[in-house]
Amino acid sequence: MKRKKRISRREFMGKLAASTAAITIVPSHVLGRNAPSNKLNIAMIGAGGRARANLNGVESENIVALCDVDNERAKNIFDAHPRAKKYKDFRIMLDEMDKSIDAVIVSTPDHTHAVAVMRAIKMGKHVYCEKPLAHSIYEVRQITEAARKHKVQTQMGNQGHSSEQIRMMCEWISDGAIGEVRKVYAWSSRPSGGAAFAVNMKRPEDTPPVPEGLDWDLWLGPAPYRPYHPDYLPFKWRGWIDFGTGALGDMGCHILDPAFWALNLGQADTIEVEATTTQYVPEIMEETYPVASIVRYKFPARGKMPPVELTWSDGRLRPPRPDDMEINRNFADEGALLIGQNGNIIHDSHGASGLRIVPESKMKAYELPPETLPRSKGHHQDWILACKGAKPASANFNYGGPLTEMALLGVLAIRNQNRKLIWDVKNMRITNNKEADKYVKPQFRDGWTL
Repeated sequence: MKRKKRISRREFMGKLAASTAAITIVPSHVLGRNAPSNKLNIAMIGAGGRARANLNGVESENIVALCDVDNERAKNIFDAHPRAKKYKDFRIMLDEMDKSIDAVIVSTPDHTHAVAVMRAIKMGKHVYCEKPLAHSIYEVRQITEAARKHKVQTQMGNQGHSSEQIRMMCEWISDGAIGEVRKVYAWSSRPSGGAAFAVNMKRPEDTPPVPEGLDWDLWLGPAPYRPYHPDYLPFKWRGWIDFGTGALGDMGCHILDPAFWALNLGQADTIEVEATTTQYVPEIMEETYPVASIVRYKFPARGKMPPVELTWSDGRLRPPRPDDMEINRNFADEGALLIGQNGNIIHDSHGASGLRIVPESKMKAYELPPETLPRSKGHHQDWILACKGAKPASANFNYGGPLTEMALLGVLAIRNQNRKLIWDVKNMRITNNKEADKYVKPQFRDGWTL
């Protein structure tokens, strides 16, 4: 039997660099209902923030329409695409351009993801949506099932899922690199570090005028009405319960993704979850997320895989250091640590970047297994090819939906801290706490629906 190759850190980084370069090469032909010369006609809902990166990812296609509720925020992207039709209301855009649009990219704040995605799916449009897929578990489940029913191609914007490292980690776990994994720690410096956003706040009492060019009512969408205030946007919305999903909703779909995939966490029938936060004032807890949280998940055995305890922490809280972790090795601002019987795996945020076995002596001694998972041609490119008839993208809603649900279950626990909640995955309900269960399905403002 041919021995597997041992790998040094230098060899590992060289292999990774070569693999990363390789995924940017697009094949000259695609088998499917559309030849590559037939470009997709894509509409963009949300033209600020993540929209620029998403547009860069689909620059090979036709951008036929752009929609944003804020003319000033969207101005640079609007000006860069003079041929694209411009809209403020995505509902009007989709209705007027139905026959001209093949696919839609949704880059809006969390609270408007689901209404935009669902409308596009029901019209038979392929959809790429930023993470998390929606603002509530109910919304995620509805759009996941709708995408399956309408047979459209989808992709969630957790771009690290298309990396080489995340596939390598899955292969290492399957190969038994660190033995059975029963504990996972994941953490983020947000909301206080990284791209920080305001938390632990009461609702503003003053009512400044709405800036010219911003349609505040459309920005609110399905969320309960409140007067405009600059404390809500741009980006600051992530810390407000009505609009964002806090640090866990923001970063969980990146940081938890590798463990979710490698450990088959989406196969759990039930999940136990509880949270402890730094926030106790009721009028603040109803409005914004806490400065820091610890969320503890328990997953039962899944097939041959043992039960797993997963601990999420944010606000710069860090996990305990393993005894054999080198004294000079520090935790990254965002990352995860998988505790195995025979060693540990550590990685940074998106797509298991910085992937290593700990301690380094075990990494150097490890014999790499063969590649068993298909490699990505690029996160947006995989979706484009899927829309043209190739295989579904790897973070399509069948995968991204359950991953988002897991993250949002933790967000729900943060809003119901110091209570053990039992989540029935199949029936989508908290079985032991009616008060917490009401947060599963949101109440939409009049005029908005899925």
